[in-house]
Amino acid sequence: MRLDKYLKVSRLIKRRTLAKEVAENERILVNDKLAKPSKELNVGDIITIEFGNKIVKVRVASLDSFVKKEDALNMYEFISEEKKELKS
Repeated sequence: MRLDKYLKVSRLIKRRTLAKEVAENERILVNDKLAKPSKELNVGDIITIEFGNKIVKVRVASLDSFVKKEDALNMYEFISEEKKELKS
């Protein structure tokens, strides 16, 4: 499954166009490498997303193309979340 679609289906990012934009702005890593929106994901991949002042890291647990809202959390395993130091 493509990275941008996965982020939308798993509800890590609300809209696919926003997921695509974030990836194009080099704010998403897959297995510690910059990822394009079209990057094909596999179960076990580590996704790191930079959201403003925080960095979220998750492991892909499943690649379902459709899930109910309440089941979206089962698509990934939360690894960490850290605050990013803002440059002054």
